[in-house]
Amino acid sequence: MRLTVYTDYTLRILMYLGLKGEERATIKEISDCYGISKNHLMKIVQDLSHEGVLETVRGKSGGLALARAPEEICIGDIVRLTEPDFRLVECFGEGPVSCRLNGSCILTTAFDEALEAFLEVLDGYTLADLIKPKRRLRHLLELTTPIPS
Repeated sequence: MRLTVYTDYTLRILMYLGLKGEERATIKEISDCYGISKNHLMKIVQDLSHEGVLETVRGKSGGLALARAPEEICIGDIVRLTEPDFRLVECFGEGPVSCRLNGSCILTTAFDEALEAFLEVLDGYTLADLIKPKRRLRHLLELTTPIPS
């Protein structure tokens, strides 16, 4: 199983903003920091704003910030929000299935249980957990303003 680039970038944006604290960031700032295209980030920011995860402020003193505290942002929820398809095998989805074992095989059940376990583990983490080593992460991202509380 591999998560999409969209989910990867989403988590990076959230971690960046979580490390910034109350201070706003710009898409350009995040793009420059991670070396990611601004166009990719704009779509993600728009979607996260629409879902109430981010707040955006336009204008000269505008920017992006988390709409909720990092402790309130569940990583499992973010992954569910950003991943378009959890079909691990063909028979997970709708439509025709070419496998001759379809409907009689335990593999579907095993993969379903594994996916549920994966998401359950992620449900145990919040954004606050991901940004716990604040000093180290802020140093790596070259965030030089004082550490937010």
